[in-house]
This record gives sequence, structure tokens and C-alpha cells, in this order.
Amino acid sequence: MFKDISIDELLGLDRKKFTLVDVRSPSEYEEMTIPGSINIPVFNDEERAEVGTLYKQVNPEIAKERGLEIFAAKLPEFIKTFRQTEGEKVVFCWRGGMRSKSAATMLDLMGIKAFRLQGGVRMYRQWVLERLDNLDLSGEVLILNGGTGTGKTTILNRLKEKGMPVLDLEGMAGHRGSVFGHIGTHPNTQKKFDSLLVQEVQSLQSSPFVLFEAESKRIGKVMVPEYLLRKKEQGTHIILKMPMEQRVKHILEEYKLQEHHEEFLAAFERIKKHIHTPIAAEIQEYIEAHDYQNALPMLLEYYYDPKYQHSAKQYPEDQRIVLEVNDIDEAVEAVMSILPEVSKTVHQRL
Repeated sequence: MFKDISIDELLGLDRKKFTLVDVRSPSEYEEMTIPGSINIPVFNDEERAEVGTLYKQVNPEIAKERGLEIFAAKLPEFIKTFRQTEGEKVVFCWRGGMRSKSAATMLDLMGIKAFRLQGGVRMYRQWVLERLDNLDLSGEVLILNGGTGTGKTTILNRLKEKGMPVLDLEGMAGHRGSVFGHIGTHPNTQKKFDSLLVQEVQSLQSSPFVLFEAESKRIGKVMVPEYLLRKKEQGTHIILKMPMEQRVKHILEEYKLQEHHEEFLAAFERIKKHIHTPIAAEIQEYIEAHDYQNALPMLLEYYYDPKYQHSAKQYPEDQRIVLEVNDIDEAVEAVMSILPEVSKTVHQRL
């Protein structure tokens, strides 16, 4: 018989030896899951809706019978998929109820060792919310700052690859942070962002410093916790200055505007009222003509750079380190080279 485990027991497992399996429907999984889990659903979205309707409008027993009928038909493929995963299995659903119980029972009958998470995703969500209320980064906080197009997220990822302690907030949000940040991305829900954030913060508890990008309170659809916003205000800001041509080059490479022209144009429509009318009209003409090489420098100069400069001025001189670099490669090396200096400066300020 399968064994139930608690959230605390789950967190103590060696994840390399276990596969976490969310057996809820694909849309539930997409909204939020336990980071690192895979989705092997008992019911797809349509089947879940059908069973749920029977449960509410007819009676629970009829719903259970229909659910068993659906599950039985797909059982061979369900078991086959589980056999293709590595290690022992931990299955879970929303409340640790019938779906995960059915899955764990069938796996046990087929000789596949499985555990079931007590309380399911709902219990995990409660655990995440408790941790969000008590976030703690004990090390120094370094904020990567700079105008749009300086490649801050790319630089952070390169630093992370080199072993630096990095929080990629935009990566967790599935959004690049600007009004054009949704282009070519798949924004995450608040619940998914929260789960990823808690996991990352916990992994950096013992780091002497943490790097993350200067973000506003909202990144796409998600809200950044007040704790991190306060840390941003108190942290040391590494401000990147990069030539305009490099910034434009990076935007073109990252956003692939030719593939998302209509999205780009629609996003510009939302902000053009904030740009002097003749300038906005000229930018729009360039965009409509797919001439991004001319549209982007004007968009940066007349919209993004003034907003950035206004926000950057709020930080006192002793909280700012300005790095003038020619490209992303140079930026990565420059940030790496000043980390000991930053640490010394922060201690002096404190």
C-alpha cells in the first residue's frame, strides 16, 4: 500500500531520487504546481469538467462512477507513462483526495512504488504563503540596474551560470518587465511566481550576497513582494551604461520583433500618448514599416530612458556604482570584477 507523506517530509526528500507528479488536469498544473513537478493527469480539462458537473448537479456517486470509467480507459497509457519516469514517485492532486489516491493505488498494484502528498497542492500553497510572509535574504543585496536593452536578464543568467547567487525575477514571472515584456513569452500566474520565488530564495539563504534586477512592483501579471522592494531600495545598485546600437541589437535579438510585429504595434499603441505627438507619429511610421532599427532608438530615447533616469536618481551616490561597458560580454566581466569592491563598500556604509 502506498504511503502518505507531509509537506515537511516532501521537502526533506532528495529530489534527485524522486519524481514529483502532479495528477491534476493540464490547466490546473499550468496555473500552479510544485516546482520541478511533471504533469501526468488522471483527467484532462474536459473530463474534469464533466465529472465536476456530475458531482454538483447529479450526485457524488454518479460522478465517482464516471470518473472511474474514464480513468480505467486510459490506465494502460497512464501506467506506461509513469514507468518512463525515473526514481520513486510522489503523486499529488489539489487536496490529496481521490485523484492522487486512485493514481497511487493503481501504481502500487502495478508494482511501482509511490507516495501521496497529504493535503496536495492546497497544502503546498499554504506553505508557500507562510514563507512569503517571512522571506529573508541575510546577505547583501546587489541590484543590476540600467536602461532598457542593456541585457540585464541575459547578464544575470550568465552570472548565474558562473555560480553567482542570482534571483531572476523576470524569468520567474515569465515576463520581461516592460510594456513590451509579454512579447514572445508565456507569463506566469501569481501562484506559480510565488512558488518559484520561495524555492529560489530558500536556496540562497546562506549566500553572502544576492543579485537581482531593479524591478517595479509589478512584472507583467505578478506582484513582487514588499520585502524584495524594500531590499531593492536599501541595496547597492550596479548601473550599466551601454551604447545605443548595442541596446538596439540586443532588443532585436531577444524580442524577435519581426515574428511578433502585431503585438509590438499593439503595445506601442498603449504608450504613445506618453510621447510627444510628432515623435510618436514618427515612431509609429517606422514600426508600421517594420523598420525597427530606426523605431527602437527613438522609443528608447523618448520613452524608456527618461523613465529610467527619473527612477535612478532616487538612489544616493553611495548606493550607486556606474559601469560603462560596450556589450554584454564586457558587462558580465565588469560585474564579476567589482563584486569584492561592492562588498567592501556596503560594509563601510553599514
